[in-house]
Amino acid sequence: MNDPEVTYCIVNTAQRENLEVCLDAVQSECESLPFKTEVLVLDNFSDDGSAELAQAHPIVDRVIALPRRRGKAHNDSELIGAAHGRYCLLLNEDAFLRPGATLALWEALEADPLAAAAGAKLLRPEGGEQPSAWRFPSWGTVLAGALLLHRFVTVQSGRGQSTVRVDWAQSAAMMIRTEPVEAIGRLDPSYFVYSDETDLCRRLADRGRPTIHVPGAAAVHHEGLSTGASAERRIVEFARGRDRYLKTHVGRISALAMRPFIAFPYLLRAVAAQVLPGHDPERYIAHARAAMRPSDGEGLREAAAAFNLRASARDAA
Repeated sequence: MNDPEVTYCIVNTAQRENLEVCLDAVQSECESLPFKTEVLVLDNFSDDGSAELAQAHPIVDRVIALPRRRGKAHNDSELIGAAHGRYCLLLNEDAFLRPGATLALWEALEADPLAAAAGAKLLRPEGGEQPSAWRFPSWGTVLAGALLLHRFVTVQSGRGQSTVRVDWAQSAAMMIRTEPVEAIGRLDPSYFVYSDETDLCRRLADRGRPTIHVPGAAAVHHEGLSTGASAERRIVEFARGRDRYLKTHVGRISALAMRPFIAFPYLLRAVAAQVLPGHDPERYIAHARAAMRPSDGEGLREAAAAFNLRASARDAA
């Protein structure tokens, strides 16, 4: 009877200033809600005082401070396991809820009892909308990308103000129904970061539990800041996650055959970036290279391992 209705599950990796803004927004949300809430913060072995800030924040009920850095799917799963709420609201530390977002997500899930996850509309810091819901990766979406039709075929967000069922939504600000997520084993930790929520939504969909996109719930998302790593590492990790998903849900042979089609639009953009202002051709080339050889290079997993190794050396000194 005393359990919370919603547990906020926030993973932070050395983003103290963003975490403070995130928690302040959560506090404003909690004060306006008609039901009990709980706020959990998992600090991913930060060295900037993030864990201490979370422990001192009046809205936080519990802080899990890791002794070593881990992947986001693993961390989100630990928070889900520690939560007492009927719903969990997964939040990046760089996603700041707009007023009323929590209630809008909760009401949307209450109105659709089959739905197991609800993604918020994500806004860029300057106010524009980020894509935040998509079709599952498949031959259809890959070919649409190769034909430069990704925005029209694959992106499912940004198409009006009504709540709609989608294939998958980004977990930067996503409410899940705890029970069905527990039933399928939470997020797969073999995804270090990227495509972990795609896999989660796919496994839920395979059980007849769809995902919905809720434009009435909004969060400002400082995309990419939560990694704290170079763009090259993010690109490598992004390609790895996509390749793992394709091998798991589409098949290994198809995943291999898709690689040139995935790389092709990046190469076209690299050519266009040579003459278009404000575009970096090297970034697109890096995406194409990672699409063709996703196992090459160093990603966020290696960055975390190196960080942990340096910390172990300091501890031993």
